[in-house]
Amino acid sequence: MIAAPIRVLLVDDSDLVRAILRDVLQQEPDIIVVGEAANGQEAVAKSLKLQPHLITMDLEMPVMDGMEAITAIMRSKAVPILVVSGVADARKSYEAVRRGALDVVAKPDCNPIALAAFVAKVRMLAGVPVITHIRPLSVSRPQKPVAPAVAPISDSSPENGALAPAAGKSSKVFAIASSTGGPQVLARVLPRLPATFPCPVLIAQHIAEGFAEGMVAWLAGLCLLPVKMAADGEKIKPGVIYIAPPEYTCAVAVSRRFVFSGRQAQGLYHPSCDRLLESLAETYQADAVGIIMTGMGHDGVQGITRIRDLGGVTLAQNAETSLIYGMNRCAVESGAVQKQLPAAEIAPEMLRLAGVSP
Repeated sequence: MIAAPIRVLLVDDSDLVRAILRDVLQQEPDIIVVGEAANGQEAVAKSLKLQPHLITMDLEMPVMDGMEAITAIMRSKAVPILVVSGVADARKSYEAVRRGALDVVAKPDCNPIALAAFVAKVRMLAGVPVITHIRPLSVSRPQKPVAPAVAPISDSSPENGALAPAAGKSSKVFAIASSTGGPQVLARVLPRLPATFPCPVLIAQHIAEGFAEGMVAWLAGLCLLPVKMAADGEKIKPGVIYIAPPEYTCAVAVSRRFVFSGRQAQGLYHPSCDRLLESLAETYQADAVGIIMTGMGHDGVQGITRIRDLGGVTLAQNAETSLIYGMNRCAVESGAVQKQLPAAEIAPEMLRLAGVSP
């Protein structure tokens, strides 16, 4: 933890946006805005001079854009960086995460819930040690094989014309719950699953509305398996990675299709990890595999407990490799987790459970 006050450097080429962020943060007794920058070049210089605890970073700026600034800051003197961006830059935002930014939020409006979530995120990330995040996340981008002609999609084949995995079959279904720091770990884990991985992977990642599409596109560029947004009523198929949209509560029906409902009003973070994992347990029972990873709070604990109670497999990312050891810590302390693993061992464990040779 850091001693108050939290020192924040605001970086955005819009005077109006900086003024809004400044007004929001300076209402908090434990936060002060120590400086502002209108482009990435100023941000790099002021980061070294002012030594902030956290930098809010826009991406589209003159002189030097936010992406270059993040790279320079993480190479010189690492500082926690929170990307504050528009939905139009959602895919770029996750490239910024790969380069070392810790998280992504939408530029806040006057919505009290959005403002509270923004302030909470600033407080949380300001105390995160970033020494292990100095080097940008290295992800080898796999060469996707050229698929032969594909028969029309049926209930036994994945969406988007992707062929069903040819090597072996497995009845396992995987669900991953993650929050702050989750995109970085997903980008390490999911690309290690081969094109022949025979199981569906369902992901509930806490994310701002409008940014899920950008994360889907970003992960799709890293993975051999197809990555798509889950759709209401869609049949769950093998060899596909599904991302739950934050605008709804996403669950699995007994028909093994996704079913959406209005999201729960309480809580700052969506989609609901608990609801996805609970419904997975009810539908797949002993074939359900729940994985709870880095994140703040306790969402997912109830769901992963249900998976364990109904005979499924429960895993958690360990403390040492978690950006925020929160959700997974609560799950471990509840007794619901059968095995803790470092991030690098999650994909090999998934392959083992699915019966696939690494």
